[in-house]
This record gives sequence, structure tokens and C-alpha cells, in this order.
Amino acid sequence: MATFNEVGPGKPVTESSRVDKLTPRSRFSHGMRAIIVIVIAIVILIPIFVMVNTAFKTRPEVVSVPPKVIYTPTLEGFVLLLTERAIASPATLEQLKAAAAEGELGLFDRIALESGQEITGPSQYVTRLRNSVIIAGLSTIASVVLAVFAGYAFSRYQVKGKNDLLFFILSTRFLPAVVVTVPLFLMYTQLELHDTHIGMILLYTVFNLSLAVWLMKGFFDEIPTEYEEAALVDGYSRLQAFFRIVLPQAATGVAATAVFCLIFAWNEYAFALMLTSEVARTAPPSIPTMLGRGGIEWTAIAAGSLGFLIPVVIVVFLLRNYLLRGVTFGAVRK
Repeated sequence: MATFNEVGPGKPVTESSRVDKLTPRSRFSHGMRAIIVIVIAIVILIPIFVMVNTAFKTRPEVVSVPPKVIYTPTLEGFVLLLTERAIASPATLEQLKAAAAEGELGLFDRIALESGQEITGPSQYVTRLRNSVIIAGLSTIASVVLAVFAGYAFSRYQVKGKNDLLFFILSTRFLPAVVVTVPLFLMYTQLELHDTHIGMILLYTVFNLSLAVWLMKGFFDEIPTEYEEAALVDGYSRLQAFFRIVLPQAATGVAATAVFCLIFAWNEYAFALMLTSEVARTAPPSIPTMLGRGGIEWTAIAAGSLGFLIPVVIVVFLLRNYLLRGVTFGAVRK
């Protein structure tokens, strides 16, 4: 009763009220844990900070020793990333300077002009980023849809050899991807799936299914069967009960599974490097191969990495509440 009176009858127990009731030793322990979490977060974010800084530097600033902390941000890295350029002839250079003086050149053209270059067209990065969106998006949708039905079947029905089947599904993730790349390359060459979008979508779907099925089965196991039984008594069919009762309850699990599948397909490197060349090549294997005049264009690589990071960060941010609920689903039992 003492604890109840301290907070006040009828008042919710907030985080601040919990902290006020902590003993000095508990407060010290709570503060130390907070400091440790902050330090770990800072260490994890250091590579992101370096990548963002590098993306907005010029090439001399990137390779300078000691590293430059204070600099004037520039979009030179994004120009190198998104465009194809050529050294401008003296006559062309004079024309471009005149056009720039009259304000007829775009921002990227003006930046390229500063290094004596002219933009000849778009680069392949945009196409490869679009390939990443298509392949990762469609494979994620296919994986989640198949996993929803398979996970529900394993959760609700007495499938013969269910444990063996679940173990077999999980065993497909026992080996690293690079181990099976050569057999897949030979098979894809024979089936004419090499360097095709459908081939990569099928491959990522299959590799994501093992994790997705196990996750969805766990989420469906946590949903009481009484909900479906009540729906069946009310006259719903099994399929109607699934779509109207069970699936909405598992929405957080579906979102969490979709995020994990998307991250794997979005970041996958080995298969994309070995099984694609031009048509279906995604962004991960193309970013490290950016070569400039006489060396590696670190600014373009950092800009490409930043552009590749932003879409998946946006998706995770939009689904953050579902993801948090999904990964903790069933952690607290009543």
C-alpha cells in the first residue's frame, strides 16, 4: 500500500515515478546501464558518421592526412556516383563556362565543370539500385506470403513428420551462401536464369523462407486457438477465420518477418556478385567497383552506400512499432 500511496491513487505509474522510487544503489546501476548503452550506440554509429562525412567531401579531403574534420560540404561524390563524365575539350569547356555564367547549367553540370569534365549521361548505379528495389521487394513479398501459410499450417495442423520438416527447412541456412554459389551458378547457367530478375527473386525467396517460416510459426503459436474456434462457431469457414481473425492478430509478426527478409535480400552480396553481370546486377556488388581517374573514388562509394542505406532505413523506421512488438511477441506470458 505504501508504494500505491506514493504514486497516488488513480494515477498511472510512469517511468519517472519508478525512477523516484529507486534506491541510490539502483539509481547508480540504472545510470551505468544507460551510459553503457549510449557508448555502444556511439561506437556502432561511428562507421555511419564516417560514411556520411566522406560522401560530402572532395577526393583530396578524403585522402588527406590527418583527416579533415572541418570542410565545406559538396555533392561531388553524388555527381561521380550518378553520372558518366568525360574530359571536356577546350572549346567545349569555354561553352560550358559561358552557359554556367548565364545560369543555364544544372547543379551537377556545374560541379563536373569545376574539375574540367562534362556529363555525358546517367551512370548504371540508378539502374542497379532499381534492380535492388525490384528483386528485394518481390522476394520479400513472396517469402512472407508463403511463410504465412506454411507457418499457420505447422502451427495449427498435425502434419506428419512436422518436426523433421521444420528441421529440414532450417537446415537450408546452415551453410554460408558462398558454399553453394558455384553449384547454383552451374544450375542457373543450364536453366538460363543467370543474370535475370526472376532468377534472383526465386533464389532470395527460397533462402528467406527458412527464417520466415520459423518466425511465422512462432507468432501463430502465440495466438490462442479459442479465437478461431469462436469464429467457426459463428459460422466462419476456416479460411475466413484465418483472414479475419488470425492474420490481423499476427500483423506485427508479419511486419517483423518482412523487415528481416527485406534486410537479407537488400544487403546480399555473394549471390548478386556471382549470379548477375549486367541486366539484373544489384547495388551491393557494384558499389565497391567504382574506379575513377587513377584510383578509387571513395566519395562516390560513400555516396552510393548512403543512398543504398536510406531506403531500408525508411522502411524500418515506418515499421518500427510493428518490429518492436514482433520481436518481443510472446516474451511475456500471463
